[in-house]
Amino acid sequence: MAEVKLLRASEAVVQHQEWGALYWYAGGAVGNSQDMTVGKCVLKPGCENPPHQHPNCEEVLHVAAGRIVHSVEGKPDVQMGEGDTIVIPSGVPHNARNVGSEEAVLLIAFSSADRQTRGE
Repeated sequence: MAEVKLLRASEAVVQHQEWGALYWYAGGAVGNSQDMTVGKCVLKPGCENPPHQHPNCEEVLHVAAGRIVHSVEGKPDVQMGEGDTIVIPSGVPHNARNVGSEEAVLLIAFSSADRQTRGE
C-alpha cells in the first residue's frame, strides 16, 4: 500500500513574487507526490504573472476568489470569476491578470509531479 503523506499548512513551499506568491502543497519538489503538483497562486490587485508555459504537463486553474483575465496565446482573453475553471494544455503560453480590487486566489493543479515552466 502506498504511503499517505500529510503536509501541514506551515510546511507549504512559498515563492514570493513582485506580482503575488505561489504556494506549493504537493509535488515532486515538495516531496509528497509522484504523480501531480498542486498549489495556489495569489495575484495582487492590478498585477499579473508573466506569460509562461508548461512543456511537460496540463494545468487546471480554478478561481477561488477574485476576478482575473486569463490570456492564452492564439485565443481571445477570458474573463474569469470565483468558481470558474480553465484547463490549459501542455506547452500553451498563458498568464493571468488580476482585474479586481482585492487579491485573486487561483487553485492550480498540474498533471506531473515534476512541473516544468518556461518563461516565468
